[in-house]
Amino acid sequence: MVDLNALSAANAKRWANAKPTRKAEAANVALRLYKARQRYRAVERLTGVPWPAIAVIHERESSQQWNASLAQGDPWDRVSIHVPTGRGPFDSWETAAVDALVKCPPFLAHHKDWSIAGTLTALETYNGIGYAARAVPSPYLWSGTDQYRAGKYVRDGVYDPSKVDPQLGCAALLMALTELDPNISFAGAKIAKSSASADPARPSLTNPSKGSIGAFVVNLIRAISGRK
Repeated sequence: MVDLNALSAANAKRWANAKPTRKAEAANVALRLYKARQRYRAVERLTGVPWPAIAVIHERESSQQWNASLAQGDPWDRVSIHVPTGRGPFDSWETAAVDALVKCPPFLAHHKDWSIAGTLTALETYNGIGYAARAVPSPYLWSGTDQYRAGKYVRDGVYDPSKVDPQLGCAALLMALTELDPNISFAGAKIAKSSASADPARPSLTNPSKGSIGAFVVNLIRAISGRK
């Protein structure tokens, strides 16, 4: 059984000590993610999950492919065959992303702690706690930093201690995003709240723009849940 409080403490310590090892590559990927921030913010408004967390999950799960689900990288216009299985088909990447964050474990839309420790632990549980159970840094987080050297689950339940994850980890990408935009903060207010909450006239979960993706997803969720 993994102690999530201990995992959060370990991830906070790793974040404090971590140094990027593929900084230029991470900067290039972060810029690509940053350019799509309005699409990620649309999902943030509907789920409460901060857009940088959504962005780095998107990169890890599918290298930011917009035809692939945030949940596991399967095409969102078909029923998923990888865990979580049986999701979809959906009408858009955004609808699939809301489903992944609201209805699929670990249900990140219900997560409340978006401090850096809470964010990293949420991201690690999104991928799975197999690395934490082995007391090793997860490449899903730490690949591309000096906190990770080798070790990867090459398929479900099969761990190869010598395998090096070629993808950049979420922590490396979050570091690059914070360098790109100093307004990104993990202290609480800036990342935990959508900027829309400060202005009730602006589009939000309860007041999406007419004809927007947000309005479509809200209407879809209401239809599914039977709400008027």
